[in-house]
Amino acid sequence: MKSYLIKGAVLPSGEIADIAVGQGKFRAVGVGAADSLEAGYQVIDADGLQALPGLVDLHTHLRQPGQEDSETVYTGTLSAAYGGYTCVHAMANTTPVQDNAAIVEQVQHLGDEAGWVQVRPVGAVSAGLKGERLADLGAMNRSGAAVSVFSDDGKCVSDPVLMRRALEYVKTFDGVVAQHAQDPRMTENAQMNESPLSAQLGLTGWPAVAEEAIILRDIQLASHVGSRVHICHLSTAGSVDIVRWAKSRGIQVTAEATPHHILLTEELARSYDPRYKVNPPLRSAEDAQAVVEGLVDGTIDIIGTDHAPHALEMKDCEWQEGAFGMIGLETALPVVQKVLVDTGKFNWEDVARVMSTTPAKIGRVKEQGQGIEVGAEANLALWDPTVRRTIELDTQHSRSTNTPFLGMELPGQTRYTMWKGAFTIFDAQAVEKTERNRNESI
Repeated sequence: MKSYLIKGAVLPSGEIADIAVGQGKFRAVGVGAADSLEAGYQVIDADGLQALPGLVDLHTHLRQPGQEDSETVYTGTLSAAYGGYTCVHAMANTTPVQDNAAIVEQVQHLGDEAGWVQVRPVGAVSAGLKGERLADLGAMNRSGAAVSVFSDDGKCVSDPVLMRRALEYVKTFDGVVAQHAQDPRMTENAQMNESPLSAQLGLTGWPAVAEEAIILRDIQLASHVGSRVHICHLSTAGSVDIVRWAKSRGIQVTAEATPHHILLTEELARSYDPRYKVNPPLRSAEDAQAVVEGLVDGTIDIIGTDHAPHALEMKDCEWQEGAFGMIGLETALPVVQKVLVDTGKFNWEDVARVMSTTPAKIGRVKEQGQGIEVGAEANLALWDPTVRRTIELDTQHSRSTNTPFLGMELPGQTRYTMWKGAFTIFDAQAVEKTERNRNESI
């Protein structure tokens, strides 16, 4: 395994430092880190690049097995690596469903074969995602995949008795249930956020209370059981208030926000373009601002992408027929920089917290949650915050093209991604420039 000396990187603290990597671990970090090292280190000039611990996504849809026309583990994890990620949690709504030890081990094996990032399968809460009986949570936890996060994401665990049983079960091995908060009876045929705009556009509204009621119920169940619950893709001001109240009472709840819910709003539905159709829906500007405030004050713990690829025909259609979901692994950090860093609401330590170390802790991924520290596994993203790029399809690496940020100028680019001490992405900016020049010369 090669050894590297990364010179002149900017640590999340703001300190300019050298980072030495050898045998898959951080050997030295700081000013003059190379002074006591032996020869043989390949030097990487990281002047001006922001160093971040490898990003961790607690909410990724990789679609394989069964939906390979939308994404594969290989293409999804390649996209993740280009986004600066070194670990993703693969959601359970595959075909067949990840509701048993054999399937979660298969997904982990596909991730190991791809070699771009660590893949941690998420186990289904209910068998077949049907919401009728518990999947074999214990067997998935004891399997080679060691599953600790369980979710029926895409569907809500709407039965309170089943949800209680799941919370009781995962408590025995310190697991967590990640809830897709959506009361199904209040959202039948819903197409967008319920508001005066939905009435104006003639689209069935999706009320905020359908999310908030489930969150409040599950927080109370988690408190009663003494277990951990995680709220997926929180999207309303009321949801932020409920989580804030629960944390003030010491209840074990964590929550995530997506990049699209902090930047985009329901106004995009005016286009009737299904690229902007997502679950939960894009909300009002006031909701988006409340979610941003929740991230800033720590009510919301992490950024999760909810990367949801779809085949072209699932989005190139009428709004009502379009599938819910957006891709987002490669645009997550640009959106966070635009909304939170460039506005002064976050520093880079905050970014590392919500996009790396905290999601790793929630998912119990020990090797991904230690940060850039001597002796820790060398998982690293080197980010160029000075670049401004227009999002184009030929710069995205997912198999699907359903990005809501197409044509939008966003800041920053991953230059290097390192997983377990080896570069998975090496000078992406130079590669992109070479590809552009080659295409122009043809």
